[in-house]
Amino acid sequence: MPMRSWIHSVKPLGDFKTAAAQAETGSSPLPPLLEALSDSSGKDDGPLARALALLFEPSPVLYRTLVPAVATHIQNAPPVLSYYALIGVALEVIESWSDTQKAEFIAGHPRIGEVKGLSQLSAQEQAAKATPPEVLARLAHLNACYEHRYPGLIYITFVNGRSRAEIKDEMEDVLGLEHSLSPDEPPVVSLQSVEMGTEEWKKELQRAVADVCKIAKSRLKALGVDSETVVATTAHAQT
Repeated sequence: MPMRSWIHSVKPLGDFKTAAAQAETGSSPLPPLLEALSDSSGKDDGPLARALALLFEPSPVLYRTLVPAVATHIQNAPPVLSYYALIGVALEVIESWSDTQKAEFIAGHPRIGEVKGLSQLSAQEQAAKATPPEVLARLAHLNACYEHRYPGLIYITFVNGRSRAEIKDEMEDVLGLEHSLSPDEPPVVSLQSVEMGTEEWKKELQRAVADVCKIAKSRLKALGVDSETVVATTAHAQT
């Protein structure tokens, strides 16, 4: 079954009003850092898994591979002192993965216009600004074009406050297409595919992984997590 193309829209998490309000009242969906760092259970509903799923979006490879690998790193490497550092650890783990695993990981993010199966943050972000139906139709076509151009990859970008119309223009530029609102032009098959595993294909995959990490860091800001906030160096030591 061919993989679908996705775009992740992250209007800096200031648009996630509910999540931000929870952070301010102490009921943030993000587990306390100490709990996440101390969790070596590997369970899908454990504090570490919940934190990583909130920041990166849940996916099978996140639960199956990223969570246990990050837990092991925490116990055997220099102390992780902040959630920003935890994202760095996750990225280090992800960089060691195969291309197939990386592609599966970034596919955890929903595309703009998706209405089913969204996480709470994605649902809030999708509803933050109305998008004309013709733009959504164009995005759906561009997703298909991108998937044809880069087999096995999905389109990810750090939106950072831009509208979906602006992302439409960005996708067209990436694909070398004229700006348009056509829902079906050019024909998907008219685009030349980039062979999987080539330098160009790998470069695009790495760009997507980097943007997923930018998205994760922006979520921390919206949840009220200061980049300077740290825990004691013994916070995740195991007894």
